[in-house]
Amino acid sequence: QVQLVESGGGMVQAGGSLRLSCAASTRTFSRYGMAWFRQAPGKERESVAAISWSGASIGYADSVKGRFTISRDNAKNTVYLQMNSLKPEDTAVYYCAAKPQFQAEFTSWGQGTQVTVSS
Repeated sequence: QVQLVESGGGMVQAGGSLRLSCAASTRTFSRYGMAWFRQAPGKERESVAAISWSGASIGYADSVKGRFTISRDNAKNTVYLQMNSLKPEDTAVYYCAAKPQFQAEFTSWGQGTQVTVSS
């Protein structure tokens, strides 16, 4: 398993921006697919964005397309989520997750970082 530590959450007004970071404690970071999930109070956890081990394949939930950007820096063992034009409905705890290359499930999770968007 990989230890993941998220940072960058906070409180922002609607229309604002935040950048989340997730640092991974592994020397083989480039062999992991990475993703961001979120969970709002009373709701199920949902996938927000995912990026393949090489960065060549990226996907977004429809609710964040055009506003959020996922990226990774394999030299820094870090994945990022740039969140622009934030809406109150983006309020949630955001989790980073790692999936070993060629496996289907995410096996490592961070502790989460709170994002609160006020109207």
